[in-house]
Amino acid sequence: MEKTPDNVKEVLDLLNIQYRGFIDVKKYAEKYGHPHPCDTRSWSQIIISAITGIKGIERKKGSDFDDGSDVKGANTWGAIDTPRFNGCIKAGTKSSVSGKLQSLDKMPFLFFVLWDYEPETKKERCRIWVVRPQKDMVFRSICELWYSKCVSKEIVSTNFQLHPPRHKNSNIIRNTCGNLEYPLLFTAVREKNGFVKKYYDKSTMSKGQCKKVS
Repeated sequence: MEKTPDNVKEVLDLLNIQYRGFIDVKKYAEKYGHPHPCDTRSWSQIIISAITGIKGIERKKGSDFDDGSDVKGANTWGAIDTPRFNGCIKAGTKSSVSGKLQSLDKMPFLFFVLWDYEPETKKERCRIWVVRPQKDMVFRSICELWYSKCVSKEIVSTNFQLHPPRHKNSNIIRNTCGNLEYPLLFTAVREKNGFVKKYYDKSTMSKGQCKKVS
């Protein structure tokens, strides 16, 4: 039987902790008519550090991780609105590379974490995709197009937003400048006794490439 790597075990432990907290507070959020207080940003950062070993920047300002990588999260568990990945590339900030393709040159990895429900079983699920912005020419091409549309004022928003495959067995993440199939790093689904790994491919960190789809 294949041994589960320690980093995967840790991620599964974290997902179980997260889910218990979700269930414990869910009834109170619903009772008083409030959104569920899940800190998607912090959970995604901790989970990515656990699966990759990349450290955070503690209390400093800047990227999410100490190597310049970033993570975007979206959680459908108990969500009132439609969760999306927001602010995926730099725009509208005071950074010298904000609004420029050069911003991707400083980012080794861009991670996406989605918590949703598996469409057939309705079980809670967590998936992680990873992009290598410095090397992935397909991803860079949609970013370049988006930046150019911002310059021409065709796009007035500073939010490069990606629409994840919520409740779908798909790796296609959508944007008005291009729909891509993103490299999948990890999948876990909650079974009776907790979260179970369904997919993990470490080589995605070194070989993963986006693919353009219609």
